Amino acid sequence: MKLIYEKNQLDSGFTLIEIMIVIVILGLLATLLVPKIMHLPDEARVTKAKNDIRAIESALKLYKLDNGFYPTTEQGLKALIQKPDTQPIPQHWRQGGYLDTSKVPLDPWGHPYIYRCPGDDGRAYEIISYGADGKEGGTGVNADIKSWEIQ
Repeated sequence: MKLIYEKNQLDSGFTLIEIMIVIVILGLLATLLVPKIMHLPDEARVTKAKNDIRAIESALKLYKLDNGFYPTTEQGLKALIQKPDTQPIPQHWRQGGYLDTSKVPLDPWGHPYIYRCPGDDGRAYEIISYGADGKEGGTGVNADIKSWEIQ
């Protein structure tokens, strides 16, 4: 017994109108959703900068615990990776350093973090990212991210 398959209109695929309706729906969804997700990369960079600053703060605290003082502004964050050869020279510097990297970290926008010790207003130190524009001040993604303001 041989089955004969007859093609009918139900098997003919999508019509041009059906395809156009789908394209219009996708276009409407894109116009509604794209603006809502376009700022997410910027928010992710701000979050990464805050997490980097927290990690650097942890490394600084370990450095102070081992040596009794924070690196100077001149020694900078490089002191967390490589033993300083300028005064004050840490006597109990941890072999391998205090950060899991071989170079001083940059902020998510590729700018160096600002490190000062002592910091302003009586702070022991301060770590700052100048944000997306790399300049002091600014708003939104260009706003400064400061170690003492991170919750």
